[in-house]
Amino acid sequence: MEKKPKIPAELLKVSRKAGKAIMDFHMINEGDKIAVAVSGGKDSLSLMHVLRHRQKISPINFEFQAVHIDFEFSDFDPQRLVDYLEREGFSYIIEKVDFLKGEKYEEIDCFWWSRNRRKALFMLCERMGFNKIAFGHHLDDIVETILLNQFYRGEIGAMKPKQDLFKGKIALIRPLAYVRETAMEELAKQLDITSVGQSKCANDDTSHRMKIKHMLKEFEKDHNCIVKNIFRSLQNIREDYLIEAVG
Repeated sequence: MEKKPKIPAELLKVSRKAGKAIMDFHMINEGDKIAVAVSGGKDSLSLMHVLRHRQKISPINFEFQAVHIDFEFSDFDPQRLVDYLEREGFSYIIEKVDFLKGEKYEEIDCFWWSRNRRKALFMLCERMGFNKIAFGHHLDDIVETILLNQFYRGEIGAMKPKQDLFKGKIALIRPLAYVRETAMEELAKQLDITSVGQSKCANDDTSHRMKIKHMLKEFEKDHNCIVKNIFRSLQNIREDYLIEAVG
């Protein structure tokens, strides 16, 4: 009898946490058709493996497909990503758009890259019948966004684990919402995943987000629950101590 391939231990750990997040926030329902936003970075590629594992063990029937938005930058070719997806047996769509055609990926502004990518994803979902878009954002990404909004926008908000848009026609889901970045790094090692495409943004290393990431790492040297506590804080709001808007 042919032995089934052994599932990496870290994939099981991450999949269990993803399963809990999916249940807690009602991310996936029967018959969902999910577009997984795959940039080519380790997190989004790892999410493909996690969803495939969830699909095998879940009583809920759902479909998912990798979707890569190809802006046709002059200095980027998605072929390595295509090769990886085909080698791993993942179904995929490469969506070519011309919002930023002719620009250089290494010089693109992070805000415009993200905004135009999301716009292209919405258009593709409407055309192809996807009702959910899954992102590879993990717990650290969400917490960094909370602080980014407070530090640089003067507002309290985060990337929600699940967010309904367009009167429920599309939902954004983040199945890795309970998973720490360190666990994702270990999973990528076990799956032998290296970045085969674009990361979150070419200029991430010099962004405000990276500064906050480094700050949190320093704080966690003294208190390893800081990131988890920031995440929990948005579910533990003491309204009596909030300042009412004025003016």
